Order: sequence, then structure tokens, then C-alpha cells
Amino acid sequence: MKGMEFTGPAKDLHLRLTTRPVPEPGEGELLIHIYAAGVTPTEKLWYTTTHFPDGSARTNAIPAHEFSGIVAALGTGISGYRPGDLVFGMNDWFADGAIAEFCKTKPASIAAKPSSLSHTEAASTPIGSLTAWQGLHSHAKLRKGERVLIHGGAGAVGLFVVQLAKLQGAHVIATASAANIDFVKQLGADEVVNYRERRFEDAGKVDVVFDTVGGATLERSWNVLGSDGRLVTIAADAESSSDPRVKKAFFIVATNGEKLAYMSELFDSGVLKAFVKAELALENADRAYGGSVGGSPGKIVIRTV
Repeated sequence: MKGMEFTGPAKDLHLRLTTRPVPEPGEGELLIHIYAAGVTPTEKLWYTTTHFPDGSARTNAIPAHEFSGIVAALGTGISGYRPGDLVFGMNDWFADGAIAEFCKTKPASIAAKPSSLSHTEAASTPIGSLTAWQGLHSHAKLRKGERVLIHGGAGAVGLFVVQLAKLQGAHVIATASAANIDFVKQLGADEVVNYRERRFEDAGKVDVVFDTVGGATLERSWNVLGSDGRLVTIAADAESSSDPRVKKAFFIVATNGEKLAYMSELFDSGVLKAFVKAELALENADRAYGGSVGGSPGKIVIRTV
């Protein structure tokens, strides 16, 4: 099969085309024929890209751990799926990912693809929608009527946070650049703060902060929380923070096929919308990790078919 693998020193990874045998699904695994894969550019910096679970060095990793495709084969012990099923979802961070013609995953990490979305659209959603849901509900325990501040409302995760927070009945305040203010309002935000012209603190106290930015933005956010305020962050620099508040607030999305199935229902009902920033061919995937792809808000997706 064709795929793209990381090569070069850990601090300067780039992608190159590779040819490998088609993986064989083991016990409890499914083989997915990948049609499209969602890109998270910071994956170049992830520990899992350059290390195995035991801490040893890892090289030539195939990136992208969210996808849309078709079940190609089943390992032993699999029920509930059969070859030909259209699915979307994720696979393990340490496994080879989906910028390839095939990858392996487990049933608990996937769900039936939303029928209303193309493979490209569906591939843009698993990580962002699950991160948004888990941050708002599992970690922040957002309640109806509460005020939530979302940093990066037009980002690949933020756009789902805005939609799901509004669905919960929250008063949604989001930060965005001037170019994306109208877009974020259309997602459902009640207020949008142009962070280049106005301090988000001016929007007043909030019950929940969902941070996707980190750095000084995260540090300033503690001051806008009310007496029962909760903060969650997915910012990469928060993972290594020594601040106990930040360590408690930081989380990494977990795979959840059951919740993905619920997201699929929301997409098909029109309540939740997906947005693709750009679509690239497999051979051009390195552009997606180099920061040179412009476009509308949303996620960059690699087409493999």
C-alpha cells in the first residue's frame, strides 16, 4: 500500500512517500480502507510520533489518527461490523495512522459514518467533535444557562466547542480574528471577541473556559472564572506545565465509538456541522504539516482515494 511516513530528525520531521505491505488485522482489530484522513499539524511534536509506549525511539511513523473509510477486513473476535461498512473514527496514537491506503483500529474507536457527510467531511470531525464533547461535558460539566468562554472559536476544535456549548443551552463567548467573527457567530456564539482589538476579560466573568490556545491566554483566563468556575485546556504547552491548576485542566481526547455514533446522529440531523479547510492529495500531505495551507476555517484533510 502507499502511505506517507515521517522522516528526518525529531525536531525537523517531514513526510515522504512510502510503500508498505497491507497490515493484517489481529484479534479484536479491523482493517480500514482509508478514503480520507484528518490532519493535526502539531502531531509532528507529539511524543507518540517519535516514541513507542516503552519509551524507545520510534521512526517512520505514518501520521493522522482520524479517518473515514470502509471496513476492509476483520480480525478474530469482531462483531457488529462487516466488510463494506462505511465508518469514521480514530486509532491508537502509537499505531501507524491514516495517511495511507489502509490502517488498523478497534471497534470501540469507530462508528458508522454520517450518511450526510462525504468521506472528506467525516474525516475532519472525530478528534475535534470528541474533544469538544469531552471537554465541555466530561471535564467542565457544563450546565444549561452557564457562561462559557472559548478561546479559538474558529479553530478545528473550537468550532465544535461553540456548536456543542450552544446546543447545551450555554451563553457562548468566543475569541476569534476579525476575519472569522461572522463565521463564529453563525456557529452560534452569542458574543465574539476580536482578540487583536479587545481583551476577553472585558466580556465579564464566566463559568467555564475552554482553552485551545495556551500560553499567556491560558494564564489570563483564571481571572475571568467565577466562584465555581472551571477551566479546561488542550493547548500543547499545557501538558508539560508544572502549575497544578494547569495540569488538572489539561486533557487529551479519548476514543469513544459510542459518542462518535451520537455525533453522527447530530451531523445527520443538521444540528452539528463539519468544516473542511482544504483537501490535499496523499502525495501532497507534507504541505498540511508545514503551515503553508490557507483556506477557510476547519481542518485540512488528506484524500487517499
